[in-house]
Amino acid sequence: MKKMRFVSIMFFLVLIASGCVQQPIEGNLTKEQQANRNQESARIHTELAAEYYYRGQMRVAIEEVDKALKAIPNYAPAYNVLGLVNMSLNENQQARNNFKKALRYTPTDPEINNNYGWFLCERFPDQMDDAIDHFMTALKDPLYDTPERSYANAGICELRRDNRTEALAFFRHALSIKSNFPTAVYGLIEVDFKNGDLTSAKSKLTTFMQHSRPTPESLWLAVQIEGALGDHLAEESYRFQLLKHFPDSKEAIALRKGRLK
Repeated sequence: MKKMRFVSIMFFLVLIASGCVQQPIEGNLTKEQQANRNQESARIHTELAAEYYYRGQMRVAIEEVDKALKAIPNYAPAYNVLGLVNMSLNENQQARNNFKKALRYTPTDPEINNNYGWFLCERFPDQMDDAIDHFMTALKDPLYDTPERSYANAGICELRRDNRTEALAFFRHALSIKSNFPTAVYGLIEVDFKNGDLTSAKSKLTTFMQHSRPTPESLWLAVQIEGALGDHLAEESYRFQLLKHFPDSKEAIALRKGRLK
């Protein structure tokens, strides 16, 4: 679906550039027509920026954001994408500034609140309360398309400060909206592990691995669970997968250094 949307946007831009779409002459545009043109340009370039961000092409993503902001300087979705790009590049201060700009223009936007909450959770452990507040703000929007994401993210953040009861409640909320939502399922497994319920953790993890692609986090948790259970053959298998498929992840680095999270 993303690929189809990306192709359609690119095709639209090519049509404009080639003159195949009839456009009013610049000098003859009314204020309303110019505003509509700017809005459409900002939207398209922001969607392109998001696509390039997901593809890991950060330089091009930034170029598309710049084009969007030339069309509408206070376009909140563009600042949101730029914040995500900055976060990926470990430019924490720039990311914070751009998320805040986005929220200044649309303070209740659920996607922006969710992204900024996750940024705070990931990069500023001492600001977990603020992170949770942003997730809750996102969840107040009745039109939010993916509330399970904010519930699951809130659960992950609570688990990081060892608030297991609160984390469990958030994960269950997420799963009540979308059963088998991977982030929430993974969270339940981690709660079991932290509670010492290794048999349940392993059973859920086995099912999780059968239905979801491995991630550095899930493989690292698998290493820890199997190690705690004393199944060294399974532990070594997960170690191998983690080092082979995600050698640059923080989990693989921790594994090579021989330390647990």
